[in-house]
Amino acid sequence: MHGVSPAASVFLSVFMLIQSTVEALQVIGGNVTVVQGGTANFPCQLIGATETLSQISWQKKTREKPQNNNFFTILKTGPQFVNGNGDDGRFKFIGDLKAKNGSLQLFRVTLMDEGTYTCIFTLFPSGIHKTEIPLNVLVPPVTILKDDHPILGNEEVSLVTCTAAGSKPPAAISWLTGALTGKVRESTTSTLNANSTTTTISSLLGVPTRELDGQLVKCVVTSAAMTMEETLPFTIQVYFSPMEVTILETSEGSFICEAEANPPANITWSRIDLPWPQSAVREDAVLRLKEMTPDLNGLYQCEASNQHGSKQQQLRVYVASGNCTACWVLFSLLFILIVAAVAAAGYLYKSGRIQWSGDRQPVPTNSSPPEEGQVLQDSSLMGR
Repeated sequence: MHGVSPAASVFLSVFMLIQSTVEALQVIGGNVTVVQGGTANFPCQLIGATETLSQISWQKKTREKPQNNNFFTILKTGPQFVNGNGDDGRFKFIGDLKAKNGSLQLFRVTLMDEGTYTCIFTLFPSGIHKTEIPLNVLVPPVTILKDDHPILGNEEVSLVTCTAAGSKPPAAISWLTGALTGKVRESTTSTLNANSTTTTISSLLGVPTRELDGQLVKCVVTSAAMTMEETLPFTIQVYFSPMEVTILETSEGSFICEAEANPPANITWSRIDLPWPQSAVREDAVLRLKEMTPDLNGLYQCEASNQHGSKQQQLRVYVASGNCTACWVLFSLLFILIVAAVAAAGYLYKSGRIQWSGDRQPVPTNSSPPEEGQVLQDSSLMGR
């Protein structure tokens, strides 16, 4: 070359050789996407290199540590962490220094691991060659189905709420309403959280009538972070205070109190204005009268209640008096006296000592015994 010194010519030749070598070099990486809790593989391969490889090193810039920092180095003596950075047992070198493969593996990935990972090859004499590998972490939602406890009424309210919390990317919520299609509607909102996840909330709205009570609906949640959609079934509950209270006799002296309510009513038996008799037993909704005696007479009340209200039903009990032994004794004595008197009169008549002065009247000799004990019922509804 004209006008160029020999030293400059040699330097230029070496520079051009290095430049040519550098242009032939290529570090292959890629983008990595993993679901939180999974394992991320960071590929890093140097191709087209004939120079001496001194070392492979890794840097990272993550949500947890936004500043770029060296954390891992692979030398001929083996891999090692730099100043303890990242040495939590989750990183593993899966490459091969001789094959110029610097691939890493990260276990139990969290959202805080998301960021940029840089793989660096140091060659002699050309120097540093690197590639950046973005790590994208997907976060599946936490799904919650909540009963909104609608109370029977004629105004539209929220019946049930489905939540997909902390999802990345945002989750989608839809409803399968079956027989209620056209009678209910959806209301959905999304909120971006500080950690870049999104919480999606969808409520099913409708008028809480008896028709809706017991109907099955399903919340369907989908997300790129989920391997398959999640379906959450829910049976709509419309809540109301006791509406109808009835008392039924299940057997002689045994009564059960039933109430239509949601949630189911608590049943309480009481006696109005009088102490509770020893021969009456309360067992949840059942009233048992063990002995039919007059001390049971009175008004009994069954109260059905839940957190929305209460209602009562009353039972009037009357046990008539049983057979009277003293009465039968007096009746027997009277009968004997009458028979004796008739016999004496007949004897005197036959002997001629007495005579009838007129027509005779018959004397009644039978009497009906008192009726056995019985229970008389008188039910009336009371409400609060």
